[in-house]
Amino acid sequence: MYEVEHNCGFCVTHSLNDAYSFIGDLQHRGRDAAGIAAIGDRIDVIKWKGTVATIDLGDLYKLLRSSDYHTYMAHVRYATRGRKDMILEDAHPHVIGGAFVDKENHVIIRGCEMAIVHNGQVSDEYLSGVDRALLRSGSDTEALLHIYREIGERGLMNRVPGAYTMAIADTARKDVIVMRDRTGIKPGVLGYKDGKYGVASEDIAYRKGHGRFEADLTPGTVYYLSSNGAFPRLDAVVDPVMSRCFFEYNYVADMDSVMDGVSVRTVRQALGSALAIEHPVRDADLVTFMPRCPEPAAKVYAAETLKPFESIFYKLRRERSFMGSSGADRENSIGLNLHILDGADVRGKNVVVVDDSTIRGNNSRRGIELLRSAGVRKIYYLNYTPMIGIVGEDGVPRGCEFGVDMPPQESPPDHQFIARGRSSAEIADIMRVDDVYFLSVEGMLRAFERSGIPRSHLCTYCIGGSHPFLQIEDAVR
Repeated sequence: MYEVEHNCGFCVTHSLNDAYSFIGDLQHRGRDAAGIAAIGDRIDVIKWKGTVATIDLGDLYKLLRSSDYHTYMAHVRYATRGRKDMILEDAHPHVIGGAFVDKENHVIIRGCEMAIVHNGQVSDEYLSGVDRALLRSGSDTEALLHIYREIGERGLMNRVPGAYTMAIADTARKDVIVMRDRTGIKPGVLGYKDGKYGVASEDIAYRKGHGRFEADLTPGTVYYLSSNGAFPRLDAVVDPVMSRCFFEYNYVADMDSVMDGVSVRTVRQALGSALAIEHPVRDADLVTFMPRCPEPAAKVYAAETLKPFESIFYKLRRERSFMGSSGADRENSIGLNLHILDGADVRGKNVVVVDDSTIRGNNSRRGIELLRSAGVRKIYYLNYTPMIGIVGEDGVPRGCEFGVDMPPQESPPDHQFIARGRSSAEIADIMRVDDVYFLSVEGMLRAFERSGIPRSHLCTYCIGGSHPFLQIEDAVR
């Protein structure tokens, strides 16, 4: 059982330095591979295996040294779609045309006709018209680029309901095209730096990069980013039908990001409060959390249940274990990265551990083993996300088909949901804790409403809700 993987991150900027810096600040969204497209009179691409820092910025300037470039699209990725054993081939940017130079751990592509970067996941049913013989990879993103080539950005947005926030560079067009699908299921922001406008997956990239957040990208809208960085031209193609991913707020996004006008930290605090209302543990001696996402929730939970709060786990690196490209990589990341503080006074105590979610359980079990070794008396494991991957009341297995690596069908052994077909008591037994609790769906939705997000604007498919495209499929078809 592996931990869940999540979304990609991308940006569109007007300097190579910013492109490199921004995807470094978005590294929490993917570490399998990274890539940059340099756009001017021609489009040149470099993509490489591993984290952003695998290639030095100074060397990137040597590889992308043309003075003709005016815009850069950059991307960090984990393998939601495509072949996980062929990370480099499926890495972004994807292209049409160009001369490929394969360097084993990186690839350089010169003189591309088009290039694309994408956050999200598109179902095969919306890609059925693409001639697979034209594709170099197994990625849905490359197929999207061919759809754009055939019917343009407006046609694509009308034909494909989601899930995507993406950017396309085309040598036949003056502007870089940015699209956010009508559901807004994946985030995207417009930012401003050094007198020029650009785009990023999260506002944190601009704020950390000494830029300025301008606005969230409007769902159903196409943005045209000019070479001189002027305020982009907008085209509202379809009406929004909001279905934002709640998991972005619960887990994926940076804690200090603000998405669609709502602070991620505020949502997590509200979730901690909801957890305190539903599952107050009376005999707890202290409250802690699994680093790092649940910290705001755990602090609020401790305060509202009148229990001491203590941070007792630490990580050597900021990487997320689930983002390794293989099971062995993820297991290695968990074992080497997560530790308990030597001075943590937990022997003989009853400990509440707050976590964001339990999908498959590896990271959770590592933390529990550490607590048991430290002599903890009882462990109560609390999740502020409801059970993910259950079978819905309609009999349909749930999961994610929109950009988080939680496929509803569990055919591979490494994609088994710990909650599917099990009671809380059975899950507690598997995890070797005294009790495990999950926030209810209603409790989570109320927390979002208190934070300013209507429940009707959320995709809850993975926890038993309806499919986010049901309202628009008839119109699309």
